[in-house]
Amino acid sequence: QVHLVESGGGLVQAGGSLRLSCAASGRTLRYAMGWFRQSPGKEREFVARINRSGDMRYYADSVKGRFTISRNNAENMVYLQMNSLKPEDTAVYYCAASKSYGVGTVFNDYDYWGQGTQVTVSS
Repeated sequence: QVHLVESGGGLVQAGGSLRLSCAASGRTLRYAMGWFRQSPGKEREFVARINRSGDMRYYADSVKGRFTISRNNAENMVYLQMNSLKPEDTAVYYCAASKSYGVGTVFNDYDYWGQGTQVTVSS
């Protein structure tokens, strides 16, 4: 069992940056980790994933080149650095842990979820 808590969300102007953090209660080394987001009226969508060792990363096309996922297994932390933010990045962002291997871009690839943190980008 893994308990995930996100933090770092907030209100930022377009072009600005935010860094989201995800603190895990268990050993994150056992899991691949991901970030998803959900806007009102839309399905939860994949943002980024990082493998257990941290040497493989996958991104949604919409955030590639602007967002960076990273992890610190010694501290059981996962991060999402978000740069050049756009109004369309506005959403609740969720951290998730996955027992599966592979790319893992869909909701069902993940076994544990945090409660989410709101990111609002103003134009």
